[in-house]
Amino acid sequence: MIAKVNDFSLYFVQNDGVNLVCEQTLLGVMSFIMFYNYLYITYLMEDVMLKQVMEMYELLDKPNASGFEVKEFLGCTDQIEIQVESVAANGGSTDFIEVIIPGSHGKQTGGDAPTIGLLGRLGGLGARPEVTGFVSDGDGALAALSVASKLITMYKNGDRLRGDVIVTTHICPDAPSIDHHPVRFMGSYVDMDTMNRLEVLDEMDAILSVDTTKGNRIINNNGFAISNTVKEGYILKVSDDLLDVMMRTTGKLPYVFPLSQQDITPYGNGLYHINSILQPNTATKSPVVGVAITTQAVVPGCATGATNLMDVEGAARFMLEVAKDFGQGKCHFYDSEEFDLIKALYGDMSRFQTKGEQGR
Repeated sequence: MIAKVNDFSLYFVQNDGVNLVCEQTLLGVMSFIMFYNYLYITYLMEDVMLKQVMEMYELLDKPNASGFEVKEFLGCTDQIEIQVESVAANGGSTDFIEVIIPGSHGKQTGGDAPTIGLLGRLGGLGARPEVTGFVSDGDGALAALSVASKLITMYKNGDRLRGDVIVTTHICPDAPSIDHHPVRFMGSYVDMDTMNRLEVLDEMDAILSVDTTKGNRIINNNGFAISNTVKEGYILKVSDDLLDVMMRTTGKLPYVFPLSQQDITPYGNGLYHINSILQPNTATKSPVVGVAITTQAVVPGCATGATNLMDVEGAARFMLEVAKDFGQGKCHFYDSEEFDLIKALYGDMSRFQTKGEQGR
């Protein structure tokens, strides 16, 4: 007879009804393992962002999830501004939420430190009543709001970043699903122009757009990957500074996912897009980098039970560290001199931020 406890197997040898392993010893081992697991989880929740991710997941994983409840949970103050706007369209409603955490030298207080935007991109948190529960597509909102929760806690504890941080995303627990190759995606009651208007703000000097990116065959790792920097229609080289932060936070070599020219054009032009992760670039001149939460296998955006909280935590912690460095001027999304040169050599590419000639 074999009893398996956690990752250990305790073997019982029975001879004439006599157990050669004492029952009290077994109970002692089990108690030790349970206590060890408790200490390990407590360690994780105190030293990284798993606590915020778990709390936010419980808040979002229900049919009545709302931006107003998230606002109440985050707890705005006189210094931290949280705005929620409900938008009704196409038979449904979506709550857009904006959180502004001022930096010690940020523009909110008259400083000159740059402002970073952290966008949680998605269609919806759920596809009710088609499926029950939190869907894979909700990971973007979960990651962004977890960063907001952590930043607010840091602010209240006296740890202020140098630059302002603006977190935007939207909450919809019953969004429609849509056909997409190779698997079904989550749709939205609101169109992309509305999303960009409410989530991509002029104050953002650079943007990280985090989105579930599992419904494809070109990113084949569990965790997260980043994209090239995209700016004004150009797909630029991958930022070395962002790669450094990624290696620092993961302890592993970085993953970068490929972009096509189609991916950075607006939705609605008839072209294929990997997903909406780079759509913010169509509404700003600021540099945009995608943070894709990924899996080794293809997973539909409307699938439940597909959220890996540790992968979400890894992406959220990466975004937090980028925000720290960006406000201090240590992290650059692109080389401004090289960008000026490429524009001088090859001209304006902002037409790729439009729907093209037929869309005018």
